[in-house]
Amino acid sequence: MTQQAEPHAIPGEAADDAAPGESRAAVQRVTHGDGFGAAFCASMAALCAEVVIAVTVGLLVVLSREHDGIPKGPLVITAVTFGALLLTVLISGFVTAVAVMPALGLARRAARRRGREDGRLWAAGAVPVVSAAAVVAFGAVAALGSLHFARPLAYLVWWGALTLGLLPAALAGRAAARRVRDDRPGSVARRVTSVGAVAWLAIGAVGAGVYGSGLVKVYEPPRLTKADMAGTWTDGRGGTVKLASDGAATAEGLDNFTWDGTGKDKPKDCDGSGTWTPLKDGGSVQGVSLRINSCELSRDWSVIGTEKAPRIYHEIGKPGSGKRYVLTKVVKQKK
Repeated sequence: MTQQAEPHAIPGEAADDAAPGESRAAVQRVTHGDGFGAAFCASMAALCAEVVIAVTVGLLVVLSREHDGIPKGPLVITAVTFGALLLTVLISGFVTAVAVMPALGLARRAARRRGREDGRLWAAGAVPVVSAAAVVAFGAVAALGSLHFARPLAYLVWWGALTLGLLPAALAGRAAARRVRDDRPGSVARRVTSVGAVAWLAIGAVGAGVYGSGLVKVYEPPRLTKADMAGTWTDGRGGTVKLASDGAATAEGLDNFTWDGTGKDKPKDCDGSGTWTPLKDGGSVQGVSLRINSCELSRDWSVIGTEKAPRIYHEIGKPGSGKRYVLTKVVKQKK
């Protein structure tokens, strides 16, 4: 009678205790368990590949649109890239632990209750369920923090995006676990990494060709002079500021965002006169420093837009919030 090794037996001891007629492959099949480690690694590899490819596509799109600039210098680029990759690995591990592995476990349990094998369809069907649970949990936490719920469409969009993101990772993890249980050679994680690297290189080559050929141009802030900045700028809601060529400024109904003591910036109308000076970088105007003494407005504005339709803005609230107060230059139409 063949002696069976314990589920957590040491590989070397298991091989020694095996019966003469039992192959080493059979012993390894017992000691490998359910392939949890292989599934975890394959899921992380798939998620990392998805993030890297998505970020690359996003960067290629952002380069052609208005942006605040990209890091310059080899050291800065290296540091940002290394930090981003490290963050991607950490996030991928977290998502695998809290979403992908529970989805695979749910698929196995559901299949066993029906007396069937946990095939790809079971894993694919478990992902939307886990995604819905994650959206409900994190949506509830966000609602408690902001004291209001988001629009129902927002939750639906998040559920769909999370489902699409988790599906490849779940399928890769399921394939890796099955490969270990069936004692088949090869690593799904390595295969996913190789395919992801090839896809990333292909996308990068296409992007380089598109930008290098001039078919799509990289966005650059407009190159303006002090004379170009002179004129009337409006926020489109009745707030304006007139910048005179001699450096004088006159504000009428301009929003002045002040700290309200609760962690938010609330706008107050600013009326009065003051001064402005151009902020230059490399000979061209990159912004405006505006001072209105009557309402204690003191802001540095950055230039965006195009030379034909320039705009100036400053951030609202905490740095990196993404909220901006934007003014557009009023261009007189020629008769």
